[in-house]
Amino acid sequence: MYAVVGCSDCSMLWVVEGRPERTECPRCGTSKAHAKRKQFVTTEDREHAAEVRASMLANRSGYGEAFADLDSYTEMAERADEAVVDDEEYLDAAGVDAAETRAADERGGGSVSRTERVKEALRELDSPTADDVAAYCEEHGVSESFAREAVERLARRGEASESRGVYRLL
Repeated sequence: MYAVVGCSDCSMLWVVEGRPERTECPRCGTSKAHAKRKQFVTTEDREHAAEVRASMLANRSGYGEAFADLDSYTEMAERADEAVVDDEEYLDAAGVDAAETRAADERGGGSVSRTERVKEALRELDSPTADDVAAYCEEHGVSESFAREAVERLARRGEASESRGVYRLL
């Protein structure tokens, strides 16, 4: 079951799945018992709940009539692929040889971001220290200084942990 609910503090509308004991407003963070939230519609269909929410938001903004003229999400999704340019057509229009691009991708010619390279080092190395990660990254084209900063940044953000100089990706 899905419900379109509203926040009495900031007027935010969102879709809630099931019947949780409490819900928290995604905008202002107000937490209330789900039963005390204003439920504008309840339905078994998630897309229907999303449509109702979108309609309510459009009406609030003065675009209710324009929204009413639109097709449903389902109908628009079915037509979305029809108007899309495929990869080959896009590459050809840009003057890039699509076959050559595919071949390079199959050879593993894709690039890895510097941060991903640091995470790769943390996954691949046994008990990696900052020095180990920096050396690994330098061998793979990432500067030592960036690798050291990235490891510390990952630890500060809680994406990695550090214990006695050894880092681990979480």
